[in-house]
Parts: sequence; C-alpha cells; structure tokens
Amino acid sequence: MIKFSLKCTQDHRFDSWFQSAEAYDKLVGRGLIACAVCGDTGIAKSIMAPNVRPGSADTPRRVPSAARPLSTPSGPAEAAMAELRRRIDANSEYVGTEFAAQARGMHAGGAPARSIHGEARPAEARKLMEEGVPILPLPFRPARKVN
Repeated sequence: MIKFSLKCTQDHRFDSWFQSAEAYDKLVGRGLIACAVCGDTGIAKSIMAPNVRPGSADTPRRVPSAARPLSTPSGPAEAAMAELRRRIDANSEYVGTEFAAQARGMHAGGAPARSIHGEARPAEARKLMEEGVPILPLPFRPARKVN
C-alpha cells in the first residue's frame, strides 16, 4: 500500500491510499479518482513527505486511518461523513447504474420526482450537468446493494 497526497485542478488537497503506484496511474488515467470536494477528475500528485517507519521495535507504531475499522470514526470529520452517508441512505432511493437515466427522466417530467442516489460515469455526470439536471457528487461511493 502507498499513500499519495493529491490535488484537483481547483487546488483542493486530499490524501488517498493505493495498492501501488501503478494502480494509482491506472485509476487516474481512467478518470476513476475524483475530488471529494468538487468531484473534479483532474487529479495530480502533490508534494508529500515520505512516511518512514520507526527503526526500533520499542517505538509504538501509528496505525494508519485506512487500517482502522470503518465503523468507528476517528474524528469529527469522519463522524460527519458517516452521518451524511446515514442520512442519504435513509432519505433517498439507491438506483445504481440507472442514476443518469432516472435523474434525466425526473428532470424532463417523465418520472415522479423523488430523492435518488446512484452511480454514473464521469462523462454521464458531465452531460447531466450540461443539460441542467441538478445533481451533486457524493464525497463517497454508494454502498453496493445486493438483492
């Protein structure tokens, strides 16, 4: 695992873990990494300091946030994100990969208006925005729903 400091074209900065440098290159090349603030997929590595392990077995190891259980928020920001996810799950319908079609249908008046969330490719999301469909990227991926 490798941690990179990243920034989008709007200069929002964030950190993320990747399986390898090659995995990062592949994901960013396909537009699958997006800014949690604005949804921009123009992501680049920013300057970062290396994380060097302590040389002594006596020194306590810091557990990276990625290794902590996801059910226990480590701070106020993670608690707020968990609460946002809980509210979205409770107050909207997950429509999966049909998100673009459902949102477009509601905007055109062909489907009843309701709160939905789901998944869309970056190109689909851009097209919805260009058409004036009011959408907002979520700062996390939806939980996969299984029948």
